[in-house]
Amino acid sequence: MKLTVIGCAGSFPAPDTPCSAYLVEAGGYRLLIDFGTGSLGELQKHVDPHLIDAVIVTHLHADHFLDACGYAVMRRYSPQRPETPLPMYGPAGVGPRIVAAYGGQGELCHPSLRDVYDFRELRPGAFDLGPLSITVDRVAHPVETYGVRVEHAGSSLAYTSDSGPCQALESLAAHCDVLLAEASYLEGNDNPKDVHLTGKEAGDYATKAGAARLLLTHLVEPWGSREATLAEARGAYTGPVEVVRPGQVYEF
Repeated sequence: MKLTVIGCAGSFPAPDTPCSAYLVEAGGYRLLIDFGTGSLGELQKHVDPHLIDAVIVTHLHADHFLDACGYAVMRRYSPQRPETPLPMYGPAGVGPRIVAAYGGQGELCHPSLRDVYDFRELRPGAFDLGPLSITVDRVAHPVETYGVRVEHAGSSLAYTSDSGPCQALESLAAHCDVLLAEASYLEGNDNPKDVHLTGKEAGDYATKAGAARLLLTHLVEPWGSREATLAEARGAYTGPVEVVRPGQVYEF
């Protein structure tokens, strides 16, 4: 399994970092998890976007789905556009939300975007996407949000999406090869409940779950610190840990 970090900025793009988007490849299948602000440009450095097989949008905050609107233009009007709609999985209302962000019902051609996307609503549980086994569960965030586990040929990746502490994170990450965990907050601050993790909390979950590797993402760098977040995680987890950057590739 190969993971390419497309975007990893929290809440809004940084000068050199798009928002959340992660390309997972295995067995000839290409899955994009999240499609955040600014990520479509970075995605084109790594793969022809028309070759994506499916998209999972973990929740409907703009920093996790908004570039699906730009991709709708690319996919609809490109001379090389695919003939079949792209499966897009997301929380309840994923279709209407993306249609509204794209421009609403004012479009003359396929205003529902059904020519571009085959919208499918997520529910907690497991399903297959090509050769990939997918498990999703609700996590602790103000809107309906799903953490994701991807498995293929004995390899596993767990992704927290945006979440405060909750049991689902430990279950999704159990004995995974890679835990891709958000770490937006720092310890010692008056952090809102059930919104995001700290570096320490991400490290705690990696330890509890027995994760082989911890990758930290979704840092809001103008307000936080890569160094402090990494130090917090290392204080709670003794395995390999790093803060990701766009363009980094991990094979496991």
